[in-house]
Amino acid sequence: MNDIKFIVAKNITQLRQEKKMTQLELAEQLNYSDKAVSKWEHADSMPDIATLVEIANIFGVTLDYLVEEEHKKPVVKEKKEPQFNHGIIMAVSVALVWFVALLVFVMVTLVTDSVGAQWIAFIYAIPVTAIVCLVLNSVWFNRRWNYAIISVLMWSVILSIHLTCAILGYSTKLLYLLGIPGQIVIILWRFIKKQK
Repeated sequence: MNDIKFIVAKNITQLRQEKKMTQLELAEQLNYSDKAVSKWEHADSMPDIATLVEIANIFGVTLDYLVEEEHKKPVVKEKKEPQFNHGIIMAVSVALVWFVALLVFVMVTLVTDSVGAQWIAFIYAIPVTAIVCLVLNSVWFNRRWNYAIISVLMWSVILSIHLTCAILGYSTKLLYLLGIPGQIVIILWRFIKKQK
């Protein structure tokens, strides 16, 4: 029997090519680099058991299939199709945030019978939108976008606080200085790799 690394390497390569997927696409779904996938496919290293389970789920096969040298017939697991389009759900969620902001703007304008600082409702909709996108992106989409979403969230919270204080007559321009180390932390956080 061949070394298990070579068997797994052959099976991952074959399944990836059958699905017409690049090493980078597979790596992104697993939150690894394409270099790691390349090493697995060349049998230089082997993914851990948790990653093998994720790979099996992506290709709709059993874990046994990945480690078996010969396959009498492909054992394909029944993969559940998503019931909802995740992109549409995200768009509806974001639209609801902005609908609520518009509703607040209209209601306050009707009650006060003039347009004043009601526009701040739209400013507060920005960080709320970022929170909604962060949660849904973390669950359904590519987590690499989370760093950009967190940056938008941080700067929009600072903007919201600044504009609210400006309406109340306070000068809070120094708040933006807090964003600089925050942004540096977000950028550095992106480069933290999970240990294999």
